[in-house]
Amino acid sequence: MITGIKGARVRRAAATVVTTAAVLATGALTAAPAQAVTKPTITAKGGFVMNNGTGTSLFTKAADTPLSTGSTTKIMTAKVVLSQSNLNLDAKVTIQKAYSDYVVRNNASQAHLIVGDNVTVRQLLYGLMLPSGCDAAYALADKFGTGSTRDARVKSFIGKMNSTASSLGMTKTHFDSFDGIGNGNNYSTPRDLTKLASNAMKNSTFRSVVKTKTTQQKVTTKSGGYRYYNWTNTNPLLGTYSGAIGVKTGSGPEAKYCLVFAATRGTKTIIGTVLASTSADNRLADAKKLLNYGFAV
Repeated sequence: MITGIKGARVRRAAATVVTTAAVLATGALTAAPAQAVTKPTITAKGGFVMNNGTGTSLFTKAADTPLSTGSTTKIMTAKVVLSQSNLNLDAKVTIQKAYSDYVVRNNASQAHLIVGDNVTVRQLLYGLMLPSGCDAAYALADKFGTGSTRDARVKSFIGKMNSTASSLGMTKTHFDSFDGIGNGNNYSTPRDLTKLASNAMKNSTFRSVVKTKTTQQKVTTKSGGYRYYNWTNTNPLLGTYSGAIGVKTGSGPEAKYCLVFAATRGTKTIIGTVLASTSADNRLADAKKLLNYGFAV
């Protein structure tokens, strides 16, 4: 004889079997196999992505092939400046005519620094990294190189860029300029530039600068008055990609379109580089594809 309790158990078990069978018949409980994340295709000649926390390589495409870097070179310019001992970010630099002549002569990207203005080192870093000012790069190289002439100081500064590259293990990198307007011997690889950016992002000032979308900086003029510089970051990821925190664009006839990029979501930071994309739009699309991939794997 079945008791009420045992009978209820049997009925519940039977109902469960029927329900499960019905669900299985509809396929609702059929476990879908885990989908492998598809490796993206990019237009860039070279690309590299890694997990910044673990250093794990997530994507490579000609990652160790030397290519022209364009203004991504300025990451190293900033790194050398921020590595100076006893650095005073509030020290003022007087803008020289040589800096403005240089950008005009080279038709280079500029921060539109005005001759005679007194601009702090911190402000020059914003002028370097946001509008990609080659005039700001020149001012910093002149300030932090050593030597009795401007040419000697610039040469010294570029020497510091190369010695820093060596110390970071950037074995396939060489700089012959402070801003990326090279003389045919300015190159790096996607892996090396990512390594550089990862190291530079350890510096709080660098992190603050490269994640800034726009800034207004008050500087002292030659006559003792003041003016404002308004700069907008050339990095198209800022404001268009969730979690974007940097880092630097680059472009040029040889370099094509480059971007060193980083984004953080939760506790995960993805960092990488694309070199020689075919257009500004494709550079952005390449970077977004690689970031999405990095967060998915």
